[in-house]
Amino acid sequence: MSSVVPSYKNHRYPAEIIAHCVWLYFRFPLSLREVEEMMLERGVIVSYETVRRWCRKFGQVYANSLRRRRPQTRDKWHLDEVFIKIGAVQKHLWRAVDADGNVLGILVQSRRDKAAARRFFRRLLTSTGQVPRVVVTDKLASYGAAHREVMPSVEHRSHKELTNRAENSHQPTRQRERAMKGFRSVGGAQRFVSAFTGISPHFRTGRHLITARRHRLEMTVRFTIWNQITGAAGMPAAA
Repeated sequence: MSSVVPSYKNHRYPAEIIAHCVWLYFRFPLSLREVEEMMLERGVIVSYETVRRWCRKFGQVYANSLRRRRPQTRDKWHLDEVFIKIGAVQKHLWRAVDADGNVLGILVQSRRDKAAARRFFRRLLTSTGQVPRVVVTDKLASYGAAHREVMPSVEHRSHKELTNRAENSHQPTRQRERAMKGFRSVGGAQRFVSAFTGISPHFRTGRHLITARRHRLEMTVRFTIWNQITGAAGMPAAA
């Protein structure tokens, strides 16, 4: 599937360096200052604030392009929500994945009531452009109330142990949350997680399930796709 390469007009650095910094930040548990240091080791002088602006401007663009290249969404959706701390305030991170574990949507909200569940359902229907066959959730009553209002014709299965797929999908985000020592704002959390869940899974091959040779071949394909959607030819070697 073709994708539109983002414009790098008026940027002093080439696409290869910008895309590489964004890849480092969203792929590995690195701080912006650590990305700055890694680039300096390669002879590229760029401030962590510049890396922050690149990640904010291009991260979601890259993530959207990668999502457009995924196979069609499966018709069985798994939904789950977890608590996150933003400052000293407790918020809720809502997530939906399909039967293959692909993230369909993610939303940071203040509540976990019917209105919040309804908002998340409607957001999923709009972003995916399709109606699922089955929705799997835990026993939170808000899901059932919103389901009856938004998609009453869809089968709803409610059981705590059936949401393992969605719960497992939270783990990489939890790891980054700890590495970042929490999020500073709701908007910042939403922006980061939305881009992170589009970019990071692209480079996760399920390494423990395949041979080393198969892993290398698969990663070569994925890096090729990354270079295509970012317009980068690959990061130049250090001098």
